[in-house]
Amino acid sequence: MIVPAPGRGIGPRGFLTDEEKKAMPKVNKKLLLRILSYLKPYWPQFLLVFLAILLSASVGLLPSIVTGRIVDEALVGKNMKLLIQLLLIAFATLTVSQVIGVLESYINAWISQRIIYDMKNQMYDHLQHMPHAFFTTERQGDIITRMNTDISGVSSVISGTLSSIVSNTATVVTTLIALFTMSWQLALVGMVVIPLLILPTRSVGKTRWKLLTKSQEKNDEMNQLVNETLSVSGSLLVKLFTREEREYERFRSVNNEVTKLNLKEQRSGKWFGVVMGMFTQLGPLLIYFAGGYFIIARSDPALTVGTITATVALINRLYRPVQSLLNIQVDFTRSLALFTRIFDYFDLKNNIVSPENAQKPDLTNADLRYDHVVFSYDPEKPLLTDIDFTVPAGKMYAIVGPSGSGKSTVVNLIPRLYDVLGGAVTLGGVDVRDMDLAYLRSNIGVVTQETYLFNGTIRENLLYAKEDATQEELEEACRIASIDDYIRSQPDGYDTVVGNRGLKLSGGEKQRLSIARVILKNPRILILDEATSALDSISEHAIQDALEHLMEGRTSIVIAHRLSTILKADRILVVQGGVIAEQGDHETLLQKGGVYRELYETQFRTILDLEGKADAQG
Repeated sequence: MIVPAPGRGIGPRGFLTDEEKKAMPKVNKKLLLRILSYLKPYWPQFLLVFLAILLSASVGLLPSIVTGRIVDEALVGKNMKLLIQLLLIAFATLTVSQVIGVLESYINAWISQRIIYDMKNQMYDHLQHMPHAFFTTERQGDIITRMNTDISGVSSVISGTLSSIVSNTATVVTTLIALFTMSWQLALVGMVVIPLLILPTRSVGKTRWKLLTKSQEKNDEMNQLVNETLSVSGSLLVKLFTREEREYERFRSVNNEVTKLNLKEQRSGKWFGVVMGMFTQLGPLLIYFAGGYFIIARSDPALTVGTITATVALINRLYRPVQSLLNIQVDFTRSLALFTRIFDYFDLKNNIVSPENAQKPDLTNADLRYDHVVFSYDPEKPLLTDIDFTVPAGKMYAIVGPSGSGKSTVVNLIPRLYDVLGGAVTLGGVDVRDMDLAYLRSNIGVVTQETYLFNGTIRENLLYAKEDATQEELEEACRIASIDDYIRSQPDGYDTVVGNRGLKLSGGEKQRLSIARVILKNPRILILDEATSALDSISEHAIQDALEHLMEGRTSIVIAHRLSTILKADRILVVQGGVIAEQGDHETLLQKGGVYRELYETQFRTILDLEGKADAQG
C-alpha cells in the first residue's frame, strides 16, 4: 500500500524517505497537546467512533465463531433447522457489523471535515494578516500547499491513521482473545506466519520505493512541462515560435518514461501480492495440519473440526491489522510531520499590527512627515539611511531616482507594508505605528504600475473598494476615471467579466479601472507608484485628467519616470544612496547639475522626445 507523504512526494507504507527522516518532528507533550486541541471540541463524536469500532470488532468475531458451530453441530449433527438458524445469525452479525462500520465511517468523515474547516479558516485568517514581506519572500506554491494539501491531509490522519490504530488494535485484541479461548495451541501455530509477512514487505517495499522515487521525479518533470507550455503566457510563446511539435515530442518522451516506470512498479507489486498471498495461506494450512494431527493422534480430545475451521477464519482476520500496526511508527511520524508543517505557519509572527490604544487621528489636513527614516530588507545591505522630508497637506510631491534606489520602499512605509527600522513616518504629527492599522490603510489610496484585478466582473472589482457603493457612485467614479464609456460599450456593462488578473482588458483599461476603484475609496492620502509607466503615451494622456482629478485636494506622493508627471509636482525629491540627495522644482534641480540633471539627460528627456513624436503623429 502506498500512502502520501506530507508536503510533497510519496513514500511507501513502512518506510520513511530521507527527507522525512531529516525533518522528523520531535515528539513532545506540547506538540501532542496542540494537536489534541483541534480534536477536543469533537470528543463526544470521537467517543462514538471508538465505541462503534469496539462494537464492530466484537460483533465481527461472531461469524467466524458461528462457523465452528455450523460444522460441529449443524453439519456433523445433520440438523437442518440449526443450520438455518446459525446461517441467519452469521448473516445478521455481518449486516450489523457493516452498518456499524458505515456509521463509524460517516462520523469519522464528519469530524475530519469539521477539523479541516476549522484549520483552513484559522490558516486563511492568519495568512491574511501576515505582513507584506511574508508574501514577497515566501513561494506562492508553498503557501497554497500549506493551505490546501497539508490541511486536507489532516483528514487522512484522523479518518485514516488515528482510526486505523484504534480499529486494528481492537481487532487484534478481540481476535487474540477469541483464538486463545478456543485453542491456544492452534493460535500459536497460526501466529508463526506473522514474521514471514514482515520480511517480504520491507524487502519488496524498498524496491518499489526506488521505482516510485524515479517515477515521481519524472512526474514532476512532466507537470512542470505542462504548467509551462499550457499556461496563458507559455502557450502564447509556443505558438509565436511555432514550437508545438517540439514541445509535443518533449512531452511524449517524458510521458513514455513515466509509463515504463509505472509498469515496472506495478509488476513488482503484482509479484509481491502473489508472495504475500502464499504466506497468508500458509497460516491456515499449518492450522489444518496441526489440528488434523491433534485430532488423528487424539492428543486433544476436546478439539473439533469446527474449532479448526473457526480458528482458520479468525487467523485470516488477524494478519492484515497486525501488519498495519507494525507500521504505526511510520504513519504516526508522517502524521506528526503534517501537523508540524501546518504549525510552522501558524507560529509565524506578524509584527505589523495595531498597537494597544491605537489612535485614529483626523487626517483631513494632515502633513506627511518622514523623520530621518532608516530601513533595510537585509541588515548587511542598507537601503534607506536617512530619509527626511515633509509633504504639506494637499500638496503633490514626486519621487525620482535611479533604479534600485528605494523609491517604492519609501512609499510602502506609509501604509505600513513595512515598518521603519529607525526614525518615523508621521501623519498629522502621529506616528503611523501608533495608529489603528485598518483606519490608517482605509485613509490611503494606492495606484500601482501593475494593476491587479480579481477574476470577476467590473462591478465586483469596483465594489472591493466600497461594498455598499450605489450604481450612481460606481458610474460617477468611472466617469472621473474615463472608463465609463468603455464599460457601457460592453454587452454586459458593469457585469462584464475581466478575466484572470484582468487579462481581457488592455493596460490602459485596467489602470483606469484601478483609478476608479481608488476614487470610490475616497482616501485622504494618495500614492501613485509609477502608475502610468507601463502605458503608451496615448493611453497615458487618456488617464492623466483622471489622475489629476484624483489628486486634487489630497496629499499625494508620486513615483514617476515621465517628465510630464514630474513637472506638475509641487516639489521633486531625488532619492540616491539612501537619502534625499536633492529636492526642489524642475528648473532649480536642472541648474544644480547633479543627480536629477543626470536622470533628465538619460531618462526623462528621451521619454519626453517620444511623447512629442506621439503627439505629433496623433
